[in-house]
Amino acid sequence: MAAKTVKQITFLWEGKDKRGKIIKGEIRASGEAVVNATLRRQGITVTKVKKQSSFTSKGKITDKDITLFTRQLATMMKAGVPLLQAFDIVGKGHSNPQVSKLLADIKADVETGSSLSASFRKYPLYFDNLFCNLVGAGEQAGILDTLLDRLATYKEKILAIKSKIKSALVYPISIIVVAFIITAVIMIFVIPAFKELFSSFGSELPAPTLIVMNISDIFVEWWWAIFGSIGFGLWFFFYTWKRSEKMQHTMDRLILKAPIFGELIRKATIARFARTLSTMFAAGVPLVEALDSVAGASGNRVYYDATKRIQSEISTGTSLTVAMQNADVFPNMVLQMTAIGEESGALDSMLSKVADFYEAEVDDAVAAISSLMEPVIMVVLGGLIGGLVIAMYMPIFKLGQVVG
Repeated sequence: MAAKTVKQITFLWEGKDKRGKIIKGEIRASGEAVVNATLRRQGITVTKVKKQSSFTSKGKITDKDITLFTRQLATMMKAGVPLLQAFDIVGKGHSNPQVSKLLADIKADVETGSSLSASFRKYPLYFDNLFCNLVGAGEQAGILDTLLDRLATYKEKILAIKSKIKSALVYPISIIVVAFIITAVIMIFVIPAFKELFSSFGSELPAPTLIVMNISDIFVEWWWAIFGSIGFGLWFFFYTWKRSEKMQHTMDRLILKAPIFGELIRKATIARFARTLSTMFAAGVPLVEALDSVAGASGNRVYYDATKRIQSEISTGTSLTVAMQNADVFPNMVLQMTAIGEESGALDSMLSKVADFYEAEVDDAVAAISSLMEPVIMVVLGGLIGGLVIAMYMPIFKLGQVVG
């Protein structure tokens, strides 16, 4: 039976060092006894220990924070700065207190004799298997500075791809939300005022005006149900998507088939696949083991499942190219470059070139989508708002013709 994971809690402590100076700090441990034992080994006489309230934490540790930390640590280690001193410099100089606390905890672990990779593994929320495996490989081979530099480059490129995908998706989504809110405001507050005005006309209203007024009546009477249903629907959708593998697979497959955006997501996923596998393979991580990290970094359930099938076939002796071909999710160019890499013994270099190519493709696709979306959104918004305005002014135009 698997060992039960011990929950780590953040403790605030106060004590005196060997010179009698009062010092304070934070540490993550499973209990107060562990805190006392850890600090005693560091020569600290503990006077006070208490749990940190979950409400006192400020800020949030993001991928950008971890990427910046990795680059700073790699730069300082290449410059010959000792590891623990590098942690001190990065931690104290960071603007996010949560990052400073995290680095202080990791430093404390390393000071008590843990390896750097083992310390990182205690925080899987921030350091995934790929990160820990590469750091572990660097420690074993004595080239930690080189692998940290490679890891920082990898994280920077992956972060750049994610940022481009978000920028391509956020703009149209935000416009749709704004358009819905404006339409709802018009339906609930503006149209009823016109309705009172038109009730004194005593003539039959045009069909478009009647349709808009009927929709407005629905909004006025059922606005709470409309907004509540949309809010609950979105919450339920994302809740299910996050927890159901079947839902994730279905949605990720649909996303890849979506017009315009589907191809963009596919290119970004292939770029992540190639970049991750290239980085792991160049670090000397065995191919079968590396594919575990590649699957987790793919960001798409379809490619996650495909990578797991590739891993299974390779473990039985199949070549990487044949296994990728059998997965039927990779373009011919990727397969050819992989085959050349396997034959020439330069698989990491070829995969890096594939990643560079598809990252450039993502850049071009985002630029094309951005230039395309602006006129499309203008036409849609203009048609929607303009249609409502025309529908409500048609009776006034009709009245003007009668009077004239």
